[in-house]
Amino acid sequence: MSENALKLAWIDARKDDVGSKIDALRQKLSLKGNVVSEAGKKRTIEIFGAPLTPAEVVAKICGDVAEKGLPALLEYSERVDRAQLTAEELRVPDSDLEAALQAVEPEYLASVDRIRDNIMRFQRSILHKSSRIDVEGGWLGQRYQPLRRVGVCVPGGAAAYPSSVLMTVVPAQVAGVKEIAVMAPPTPNGSYNKYLLATCARLGVSEVYRMGGAQGVAAFAYGVEGIERVDKIVGPGNMFVALAKKSVYGIVDIDSIAGPSEVVVIVDESTRADFTAYDILAQAEHAPGSSILVGWNEQTLRDAVKEIDATLSRVERGDLARQALESFGAVILTENADDACYWTNLIAPEHLHIATQNAEELAAKIPCAGAIFMGNYTPVALGDYAAGPSHVLPTSGSARFSSGLSCNDFLRGNSLLCFSQEGLDRLADDVYRIATVEGLTAHRGSVDVRRSK
Repeated sequence: MSENALKLAWIDARKDDVGSKIDALRQKLSLKGNVVSEAGKKRTIEIFGAPLTPAEVVAKICGDVAEKGLPALLEYSERVDRAQLTAEELRVPDSDLEAALQAVEPEYLASVDRIRDNIMRFQRSILHKSSRIDVEGGWLGQRYQPLRRVGVCVPGGAAAYPSSVLMTVVPAQVAGVKEIAVMAPPTPNGSYNKYLLATCARLGVSEVYRMGGAQGVAAFAYGVEGIERVDKIVGPGNMFVALAKKSVYGIVDIDSIAGPSEVVVIVDESTRADFTAYDILAQAEHAPGSSILVGWNEQTLRDAVKEIDATLSRVERGDLARQALESFGAVILTENADDACYWTNLIAPEHLHIATQNAEELAAKIPCAGAIFMGNYTPVALGDYAAGPSHVLPTSGSARFSSGLSCNDFLRGNSLLCFSQEGLDRLADDVYRIATVEGLTAHRGSVDVRRSK
């Protein structure tokens, strides 16, 4: 093995303590809010005068924006993002959105249109519908109504992400949300990026703000001069965005507290090594990102790792992908397919790609995954960009109990109850007994006083 060969952790599930190794890997990627690099520590001292943890940074920023409003937002835009903005420059003008539409290629806009249609078709198929049932002496119902106002976070650091606009805005539109505000950091890849702005304009989103990080999340949550508070904040972001969403939850709703992107790829003898290489690197190039390769044929796994190593030099972010693989990646050799399903379910990955002959059969054995991609011709990139389900998915093992973003996350459900005198009389005895056991006599009385005499 050459000195520069990929050093990817190898776990033999037939003899290693896989559970502890998976836990250790998850801890590396967990959103604890108390880990900072030396470069990050230096930058924090520069901004705040002390080596604060990310959690402390977020608490400080959110607190200041909540207390001081717009001046604090603009101050942190300058201190954190190095962007000197006036109150008037905070919102992207309509002229810039229109200019972006004219500046991008017609083929790009055609792709946006097709992807929007794909997302709409899927989201409409799963949209909750209000319902009503008649019962003796009355009726019961469930009513779904869209949230009034939603804030969308779009990253814009190392790369531009118009796909995040599509995957958050379109489900909200399908749900019927009338007011959608987008925030992206004041960077060339953020709110100054023509593709991001053109995508917003094409989707009919005219409220776009040049703000990012915890200060942007706080502005959406609390409202500041010129920016009305929202009901819910959705969309991906870095650690500071995730911690800020966690901080403001309860004041507003949020979609999730997301960590770095992750994938588990399950392979067998039918899986092409070159396919696997790109499947693994597609997550690793997020950097940080976790890519875990799982299989029960050792030679298949070794061939795949060799191909991954060779492919690193052919992708633009190869150096970053190598760092991510060596820090957060792993290969798990299992006894058989059932064991592969067992350990994958324990990981509960954001993305699961089952690149095997019997993919649907294995998928039935793995309930815990954000999105499941089945077969050799269903790479995760199809879901990331174009297929229809949102790419905003649960990370860090939270797929055990949560789901990916959908149109239904932008709905508010109300139970509806309506009874006649006869209907009340039919339930009165049961209410009387339970309320008496619980000692809630006013509850009992509110029904008893209405009984037929």
